[in-house]
Amino acid sequence: MNTFKTPSLIIVAISFLLIIATNAQNTPQDFLNAHNTARAQVGVPNLVWDSAVATYALNYANSRKADCSLTHSNGQYGENLAKGSSSTFTALASVKLWVDEKPYYSYSTNNCTGGKQCLHYTQVVWRDSTKLGCARVQCTNTWWFVTCNYDAPGNWIGEYPY
Repeated sequence: MNTFKTPSLIIVAISFLLIIATNAQNTPQDFLNAHNTARAQVGVPNLVWDSAVATYALNYANSRKADCSLTHSNGQYGENLAKGSSSTFTALASVKLWVDEKPYYSYSTNNCTGGKQCLHYTQVVWRDSTKLGCARVQCTNTWWFVTCNYDAPGNWIGEYPY
């Protein structure tokens, strides 16, 4: 009768540790560190976490739970969206997707090159953006939806990000 208690406790403990490990990679500081590392590479000041912007991000992320659609909120903030199918799709993984667009941004022409996307990257490093708020939620289809919002918004036509 006691033979199932120990394995059950081990399974519960491992599950708990996995939840903690996953959540530990999705804190405000994790989002900030990933952004500020990219910003430091181009000499742009660090972003700071803003609770109002984070609340906006969380409200919007929650509204996308049913469809996990990468549809912009069209709100007052700059915005980057991402989604991933694994619980390992963390804050760092989502910001990495955006920062990985860096090779496609040409500072000399202030444009994306080779028909590639680079505007997520330029929003990450936009000099006039000073506040950040992000959210990560699990959608009903088990995917993960991430939004980061920026105050002030970036990607103004004709302006350089840094």
